[in-house]
This record gives sequence, C-alpha cells and structure tokens, in this order.
Amino acid sequence: MLKLADKVGAAGYYVVVPDLLDGEPFNPQNSDRPFPAWIKDHGPVEKGAEATKPIIEALKSKGVSAIAAVGFCWGAKVVVELAKSRLIQTAVLLHPSFVSLDDIKGVDIPIAILGAEVDQVSPPELVKQFEQVLAAKSGVASFVKIFPKVSHGWAVRYNTEDAETVKVAEEAHQDLLDWLAKHHK
Repeated sequence: MLKLADKVGAAGYYVVVPDLLDGEPFNPQNSDRPFPAWIKDHGPVEKGAEATKPIIEALKSKGVSAIAAVGFCWGAKVVVELAKSRLIQTAVLLHPSFVSLDDIKGVDIPIAILGAEVDQVSPPELVKQFEQVLAAKSGVASFVKIFPKVSHGWAVRYNTEDAETVKVAEEAHQDLLDWLAKHHK
C-alpha cells in the first residue's frame, strides 16, 4: 500500500497514510486472533472514521482546502463515513468491505468504486447495486468498475512476479489517479 501512496504522491498530491489499525493489521494465519475478535477491536466506524477526523481537521488548519480519501477493504467503510459526513470532497474505494447500500445512498460527493469479480466480501452483484444507486443521483459524479478474474485485495496484495496480476493492479492504480485528476481540485 505504501508503494501506491508513493505513486499518488509522485502525481503531485500530498499524501497522509495514518495507521488506523494501531500496528495490528488482520493476519488470517494468526489462529489466536480470529477475525471476529480482531474486528471487535478495530471497527472501521468506531476506530477508523473517528481517528481520521482529527487528521482532517489538522490538514484544514494548515490550509488544505480539498481532501480526497482512498480506502481499501476495511478502509473503504472509513472513506464512506467521511464522505457521508462531508469531511472529504472526493472518494475512491477499492475492494470495499462493510459498505452497505444505505451507506452509498448517503454519499453525495464524487466517488469511484473499484471491485473484484471474485469477492465474497463485496460481490459484483453488490457493487452493481452501488452503481445503480449512484447513477440515479444527478449531480454526483461516479465511476464503478469490476475487475475480471481478480479477488478481494487484488489492488494492494498481489504477486509482483506475476505479470498479469501486476497489470491489473496497475490498471486499478491508474483508475484511482485518473479519478483524482478529474475530481480532486
């Protein structure tokens, strides 16, 4: 993910990557800490969105007038919460988790959603429903794309030795950058 943050920074954006997981990313190989226990301590709304608000306020106090947020998996829910609160002006979600149709109904800022064809967390059918909700909102710019033959996490967790997975991840990265270039002023 830091390599992608570097790409965004190289495109001319000031990038902040807060550790909203307090140094404890979920590790599926850790049987001592199953997902339900981990998520209880790392809820995206309770921990992520709330922890991000002071960062946004600090940026604004330094004169930053437009803030975009990009969320992967768990972070997508954080970004949606910030969007619904109008604390950001542009949003990008990649392989979202915990995002509901009601969440998307509450978004009225430019938003891009990049999903995976093979995703149990946000299956293509749900992502298509997001697209329908957004398409019905006149005046709200949106872009929704489902990447074929990839699974949840493909944009940041991929085999750098596999040319095809690198190509698809780079396509998603370019879509993210294109969205920011078009909607983040």
